[in-house]
Amino acid sequence: MKLKPLALGLSLALAPLAAFAAEQTVTLSVPGMTCASCPYIVESAISGVDGVQAVETSLESRTATVTFDDAATTVEAITGATLDAGYESSPINES
Repeated sequence: MKLKPLALGLSLALAPLAAFAAEQTVTLSVPGMTCASCPYIVESAISGVDGVQAVETSLESRTATVTFDDAATTVEAITGATLDAGYESSPINES
């Protein structure tokens, strides 16, 4: 029965790590978005990434602004999703 205190102590020790997770926003340049259906395809690809909370695309500026949980995903995973859908992308800024 000594495992219960150990498990409790371990969970309390690891709890502060969750506090470092934060909502992040990145704007991606997606130069391949050239037609009316492109933003929908890019949004769908990005939305499928675990941890993505919101996506807004602009055909006019050829960008995608993504809000995500940095404990659940990375900018690299998001740009990988656009590439898998046929659209290269790269970060313009991160905050």
